[in-house]
Amino acid sequence: MSSQICVVGSLNVDFTVTTHRCPGPGETITARSLSVSAGGKGANQAVACGRALFTSPSLQTQQNVTISMIGAVGSVDGHYRNLLQPMLEQSGVDTVDIEERLESQTGSATIIVEDAADGENRILVVPGANHEGMSDVQRIITCIQHRHKQRQPNTPNVIILQGEIPRETVLQLLEYFNNQKERSAHIIFNPAPVFPEGVPLRALSHTSVLVMNETEATQMERSIFGESSSVKYLSSEMDEPRLQELAKRFHDVADVWVVLITLGAKGVLFSTSTGRSGIVKGIAVKSVVDTTAAGDTFVGYFAVAFTRFLRTSSGKLEDFDMIVEQAVAEANFAAAVCVQRQGAAQSIPFAYEIKNRIE
Repeated sequence: MSSQICVVGSLNVDFTVTTHRCPGPGETITARSLSVSAGGKGANQAVACGRALFTSPSLQTQQNVTISMIGAVGSVDGHYRNLLQPMLEQSGVDTVDIEERLESQTGSATIIVEDAADGENRILVVPGANHEGMSDVQRIITCIQHRHKQRQPNTPNVIILQGEIPRETVLQLLEYFNNQKERSAHIIFNPAPVFPEGVPLRALSHTSVLVMNETEATQMERSIFGESSSVKYLSSEMDEPRLQELAKRFHDVADVWVVLITLGAKGVLFSTSTGRSGIVKGIAVKSVVDTTAAGDTFVGYFAVAFTRFLRTSSGKLEDFDMIVEQAVAEANFAAAVCVQRQGAAQSIPFAYEIKNRIE
């Protein structure tokens, strides 16, 4: 029987405008191109999980891991059936639990990619069905539990959450699955974007994996530990000792198993609650085309490695210490491939594209 990764999150259609620079207030400039593609942090992460299992263009080697997505879309605008669903299913993702809603529009994101800023992006999101259709927490729990019951009782269940669906939904799911007496479900939480109201300690406590970039780490620290504790971390250049100290606080106070802080071109800091920590160096690339979905690619690839570990080991975190650096390195490499391509979900690499290139 296979282990299950269930991504609970957003599905968007992305309108990506590529321009030499962003216009100023009241200014109109001519952009270089417009593309329409599948996106949304939830969908991107599900695609990354699925593609991490493809060992050849025609073969998805499940390796005892299956991927499913829970989300909501509009049924009348055509974006799901024509764009999002094919992208997900061709990447090996089960879409049965994605709800199509007549009264909602599919979520959308308008992304401005700026050539002059090395492909950095600015994003405007219209949530649509991602908010209107994702408030029924019991439906989501029932979908997850139904899938888990179809597997052996001791088979690990991994749930990925992000911040593009309603805050109350995310908090209730965190509290429900993190507080189970038997750890049959493991949460990978990517608080992106961080909710303006923050995430309370009671919800974050016992999270298995917390993945953040530097900005999100600072925002989460304020949320969990209070305003005064985060002042010393507000520098844009946090060195390794300070990052490790910050990660340790999430271990000690929130009982988070694994903390990952992505640092862009500088690499990724990893830290486990049993004392393993370090930085995986960034991957030098010839040119950065578009950073959209790079973080989601990292999350998806790492989730697959983590799920394989849970299935093939005792499930003790000290055992994961032996492979955490390798898992981070492979996920970071996949993200480096992603930034050299245009678009969101479409830019995420398949495992066969990178397996011979990882040093």
